[in-house]
Amino acid sequence: QAQLVESGGGLVQAGGSLTLSCAASGIIFRVYSMVWYRQAPGKERESVAIVSSGGFTTYAGSVKGRFTISRDNAKRTLYLQMSNLKAEDTGIYLCNAQKLGAVYWGQGTQVTVSS
Repeated sequence: QAQLVESGGGLVQAGGSLTLSCAASGIIFRVYSMVWYRQAPGKERESVAIVSSGGFTTYAGSVKGRFTISRDNAKRTLYLQMSNLKAEDTGIYLCNAQKLGAVYWGQGTQVTVSS
């Protein structure tokens, strides 16, 4: 059974840093594109960073230069390094695994940035 478990969220002051992790099990991790989504209060869920199975990365404009997505296929773990955090980065961060014919979601981890 596929499972994605996020960790690393918390409360941080503006300008601070956090690193999120997403541990995958029950899937062949290396063949999936992995995505970090953000669900902010009162806003639609948005994709903030993507890493393909081949290691190519894409970022939302609002986080470019501040967030870094990476993956460790041997550990079946996805990461999101976040720096220079802003109040508008507050939200639930969800891990997503996708390939043709399959999509899986984690439960999310809360990130709160105080200004």
